[in-house]
Amino acid sequence: MLHLFKYRFLQTIRNFPVMFWALLFPIILGTLFYLSFGSAGLDSTGESRWDAVKTAVIRDGDASENARAFEEFLTQMDGEMLDIKDISLESEALDALNEETISGIFYVRDTPSLTVAKNGLNESILTSVLESYNQNAAMFAEIARTHPEKLPDAIEAVADYRNTTAEVSLGGKDLNPNIQYFFALIAYACLSGAFLGVQSSIDGQANISALGARRSITPTHKLTLILIDMAVLFIIHFFNILILCLYVTKALKISLGDDIGSLLLVDFMGSMIGVCLGVAIGCLARISYSLKIGVCVLLTLFPGFLAGLMFGNMKNIIELNCPIINRINPAAVLSDAFYCMGIYNDMERFTRCLVILAVMSILLLTVAFLGIRRERYDSI
Repeated sequence: MLHLFKYRFLQTIRNFPVMFWALLFPIILGTLFYLSFGSAGLDSTGESRWDAVKTAVIRDGDASENARAFEEFLTQMDGEMLDIKDISLESEALDALNEETISGIFYVRDTPSLTVAKNGLNESILTSVLESYNQNAAMFAEIARTHPEKLPDAIEAVADYRNTTAEVSLGGKDLNPNIQYFFALIAYACLSGAFLGVQSSIDGQANISALGARRSITPTHKLTLILIDMAVLFIIHFFNILILCLYVTKALKISLGDDIGSLLLVDFMGSMIGVCLGVAIGCLARISYSLKIGVCVLLTLFPGFLAGLMFGNMKNIIELNCPIINRINPAAVLSDAFYCMGIYNDMERFTRCLVILAVMSILLLTVAFLGIRRERYDSI
C-alpha cells in the first residue's frame, strides 16, 4: 500500500496541468485581486483603514426644525465618516466638486439633499448617510404623530444602537469590504480539487487510458486502489488550500480570522468536496476526457460566480431572491463558513455549513461509487 501511495502521490504532483488549476491558478487569481482592489482600505499592517469622505455643507438659511436637526447630524458625523471642508459658498463647493477635491455637497434644508458628480464608493457612502438620516427622521415623525409618548424611548433606543455599533466589532476585527472576493476565491480553489478527482477517475478507466487498463488487471483489489487514490488526493489538495491560505494571510495580509482550528476544518471539508466532485464527474459514462474537463470547468467556475468570485454582491442578491441556491452551491456554503468563522463568529451557522458540505461529499462519493461499480469491460 505504501508503494501505491507513493507512486500515486508522485504521479499527481508531476501532472503540471492539473496542479496548475488546483494550486497555481488560484494563487495567480488572488494576486490579481489584490493588485486590483485587495489593498484598498488596508494600511501597512493589514488592518482596515478608511479615510473620512471629504464633503461640503451648504446652509440655505433655512431655520426649520428639520434643517437644524440635519445640520446637527452632519456635525456629529464630522471626523468619523465625513471630513467636512470649510466651504460656505455654493459656487466654491461646486468648483471643488468639479475638481474632485470633495466627493459631494450636502444642502441643509427642511428637505435635505445631496449633490455628487459621479458614481463611486465615496459617493455611495454619502448617499447612505443621507438615506439613513431620512429614514430615521421619517420614523421619528411617524412615532411623534401616532404615539408621542413613545418618542423618548425611540430616541434612547437609537442612541443605544449607535453606542453598540461603535464599541463592538465583528470578531474583534475591522472588516475589509473586499474580503468577500478572497473568501469566494478560496471556495473556488477548494472546488478546483475537482481537476485532481477527474484525472484520478480517468486513470482508473480502462476504456480511456492505458494506465487504467493496467490498473484494471492488477491483482490488487479495486476498492483498495480507490481508497488509496482518494487519500492521496485529499492530502495533496488539503495542502494546496493551506498554501493558498498562507499566501493570502502572510503575503497579501488579508485576515481570514484567528481561529486556526476552524480554518483547518473548513479547508479540509472544502478539499474533500472538491475532490469528490471531480471523482463524480470522472465517473460520468460515455463522454470523452475533454468533455469531462469541460464539465469540471463549468462546475467550478459557475458556483464560484454565484458565490461572488466575479461580482462580489452576487451571493447577497441570490440570498434575497432565491436563498435555496446558496444552500446547494458548495462555493457559497464554503464562503459562508469563512464568514461565520472569521467575521460573524456564528458557530451555529458555521456548524450548519460544515454539515451541508459533509452531506454533499457523501452524495458525490455515492454517485461515484455507483458509477465505478457498474463498469464492466468485454476485453482490455
